[in-house]
Amino acid sequence: MSKSQETAVYTHGHHESVLRSHTWRTAANSAAYLVGSLEPHMKILDIGCGPGTITADLAALVPGGHVTGVDHAPGILDQARATAAERGLGNVDFAVADVHALDFPDDTFCVVHAHQVLQHVGDPVQALREMRRVTAPGGLIAVRDSDYAAMTWYPESPGMDDWLDLYRRVARANGGEPDAGRRLKSWALRAGLADITATTATWTFTTAEERAWWSGLWADRTLASAYAERAVEGGHATGERLRAVSAAWREWGQREDGWFCVLHGEILCRREA
Repeated sequence: MSKSQETAVYTHGHHESVLRSHTWRTAANSAAYLVGSLEPHMKILDIGCGPGTITADLAALVPGGHVTGVDHAPGILDQARATAAERGLGNVDFAVADVHALDFPDDTFCVVHAHQVLQHVGDPVQALREMRRVTAPGGLIAVRDSDYAAMTWYPESPGMDDWLDLYRRVARANGGEPDAGRRLKSWALRAGLADITATTATWTFTTAEERAWWSGLWADRTLASAYAERAVEGGHATGERLRAVSAAWREWGQREDGWFCVLHGEILCRREA
């Protein structure tokens, strides 16, 4: 394992303010580029499943197939299992896994999916090689990641500019690449994938409810999550600076003309038969 793989750290952690966002995610709002290619019998691997909301949606879409959700953090899998149980899904299971070295045989899955994963790993090219290895010939590798430098908002705010600069520095210090979305196709080519369809999609937050939710979770995350701890411990920010960034998020959320757009890069790769 390379040095970068050993030292890469999941920037966000699993604080409630992080899970507030992760549990909002669905196949419809986070994997629409893949959904149209699914068939009822498929066997799917969902990497970085977190609390399991997307995993459960995928399982419901393949009633004659099976979905395995994996995550590097064992603690979050109990919540994922509860999500599947609440929906009465019997075709899903969960396990701990490292995307750099997946504990599955070659050619196991019809689809391997990863949402917001490669931005946090030490070696995304090796991760894609592993995803390719466990995908059956003719199967699909589906990857979606946000691109922080491409995020944009209105009105302008020095405090929000400070947030973006700080987040990108903390994420890179943790061994990740926050501007992953624009790099997915390049990483896939380096991993030996050839049949690649690259697309983009966005999340937009602009209604009063959307602004309150999005600004609130980032205001809280800036002060109380693992990201906040790493920002201070790594010497990237003081508590005073984090409080100023948090306040800027809340101020933006209260603006009637507030608008925020998250850009995602997506790749859908068919493994050669």
